[in-house]
Amino acid sequence: AQYSGARLKVLHVPAFQGDDGFCLFESNAIAHYLSNEALRGSSPQTQSQVLQWVSFADAEIIPPASTWVFPTLGIMQFNKQATEQAKEEVKKVLSVLNHHLNTRTFLVGERVSLADISVACSMIWLFKQVLEPSFRQPFPNVTRWFQTCVNQPQFKTVLGEVKLCDKMAQFDPKKFSDMQPKKDTPPKKDTPPKKEKAGKEAGKPQEKKDKKKKEEKEAAPAEEEMDECEAALASEPKTKDPFAHLPKSAFVMDEFKRKYSNEDTLTVAVPHFWEHFDKEGYSIWYGEYKFPEELTMTFMSCNLIMGMFQRLDKLRKNGFASVILFGGNNDSSISGIWIFRGQDLAFTLSDDWQIDYESYAWRKLDPDSDETKTMVKEYFAWEGEFKHVGKPFSQGKCFK
Repeated sequence: AQYSGARLKVLHVPAFQGDDGFCLFESNAIAHYLSNEALRGSSPQTQSQVLQWVSFADAEIIPPASTWVFPTLGIMQFNKQATEQAKEEVKKVLSVLNHHLNTRTFLVGERVSLADISVACSMIWLFKQVLEPSFRQPFPNVTRWFQTCVNQPQFKTVLGEVKLCDKMAQFDPKKFSDMQPKKDTPPKKDTPPKKEKAGKEAGKPQEKKDKKKKEEKEAAPAEEEMDECEAALASEPKTKDPFAHLPKSAFVMDEFKRKYSNEDTLTVAVPHFWEHFDKEGYSIWYGEYKFPEELTMTFMSCNLIMGMFQRLDKLRKNGFASVILFGGNNDSSISGIWIFRGQDLAFTLSDDWQIDYESYAWRKLDPDSDETKTMVKEYFAWEGEFKHVGKPFSQGKCFK
């Protein structure tokens, strides 16, 4: 809007409504509508090039940037393996941009276009949080282009000063903990203020009440120790626990997940998994998305996977999955390894878990077979031959 001259009143809502009642959602569609010909491109060729870079920002920059940056901001849990892979993906992105910008000032044409706006805005937090001087040193063209963009008056009006980071930000567990929603009991409704003239003695009954409340709170600290998954399950009647009919297992899912998140996958997490896996209490499944022909843009496929994970949040204590999107735009597939408590598909145990699972073909794996051990290793480590897939992993994206 700063470039095109469109008058815009921002209400901090991710949607657009024009004076004529015309409505849009999704930031790319809104940005396209608010642009002028100079930003969108004046020919079919330049318009396509602009769209190319807008799609590149969504599909190739935002996913790894979010995985790397969000933990440093305290809004997402840190995963060492995911972060290291995100760093490598960001390097590939910077290499592509650096090569393209070797003989160009801007991404498309000779002046700022919607391509520069979309790509630069998708990289703001990378430059502000983690792209320290030594990391960005091999990509001088990208840094030059980014600084040229964010120092344009139209950028500065919206973003203010954008300072490049001096030191790569790291995950802070305390900051992450502080950012999580507190599980305190809701505050009571406002009550009239106490009258001060009641004197010193009037405070004694209240002191007794406060002491009693403190004793009750100390007597039951476990409730505040629950994570979101446990609290959600605890809020339901015990009879509705989908796994109540199963005996306890010696395999501790949380212990494995800590190994997987914080230590090396191949040398620590995978050996730990097989050493402690309880094949009587848990089962291993291979799931493959049944409609690959419907998969178009990779960022939309990523949203498909993450949406399924979010709807399965209550399954976290009794399940684990590593799912990979193979291939690229308009030529991709989704598959993964899933670990469930019990010998049946866990989705059938709760109506809340059945929204997505029928879109996948499921095959139960034999935990003693070499095929299963290879698949578990490859899907857990996000590397390998993946002979059964038929699409390159080099363009893949992973979720767990």
